[in-house]
Amino acid sequence: MNKKEIIEKTELFVKQTLTKDSTGHDWWHIHRVRNLAKRIALHECADIFIVELAALLHDIGDYKFFQGDEEAGAAKVREWLSSLEISPSFIDKIVEITSRISFMRTLLDKSEEGGKKNSVVLTLSRELMAVTDADRLDAMGAIGIARAFTYGGFFNRPIYDPSIKPSKTITKEEYKTTEAPSINHFYEKLLKLKDMMHTKLGRKVAKRRHRFLNLFLKQFFKEWKGKM
Repeated sequence: MNKKEIIEKTELFVKQTLTKDSTGHDWWHIHRVRNLAKRIALHECADIFIVELAALLHDIGDYKFFQGDEEAGAAKVREWLSSLEISPSFIDKIVEITSRISFMRTLLDKSEEGGKKNSVVLTLSRELMAVTDADRLDAMGAIGIARAFTYGGFFNRPIYDPSIKPSKTITKEEYKTTEAPSINHFYEKLLKLKDMMHTKLGRKVAKRRHRFLNLFLKQFFKEWKGKM
């Protein structure tokens, strides 16, 4: 099976798996991340085949839809890739990317709260940086705003509640179980992404999308207070 066939089969698999998603992690999110990741990969001289496959599969088995199971995604990705004619070394690289891409992976465990993260600093491949930046960019700007409220609505979260303040140091456990208003998500994640980009192109695009997030919030709070 050649690379083109592998990509086409994987695209169909992902479309069928995510066709009914209504949380903002649907096929069109995957489509946008793939396109962004490929553009970044070209700038970073990364392996386009690995980047495209990882981008296509990065939300398959997401812990949010598997009762918080953080290993479900890796197992599902590995199972799919093993059904194709792909070398074990390529499978390992793709699984590593899809396993490490989540924003939640950057948060402290509750046992580490108040201290520094105990995990060893791992090397970031060009492919991992390309897919991670692409996924984070899709959580910013106009699309990011739309996705934030889509996700919040799916889980019946209020738009905003002034009595519920955003967490300044949200832990991994809190992030996984939070029922906070959607506006809090801007402060707990979205506004942090600009400074978490790994690539030159990612940082450039993130600056523009970050500005749009701030413009939205400024207008939101103006309207919330009943100002004209």
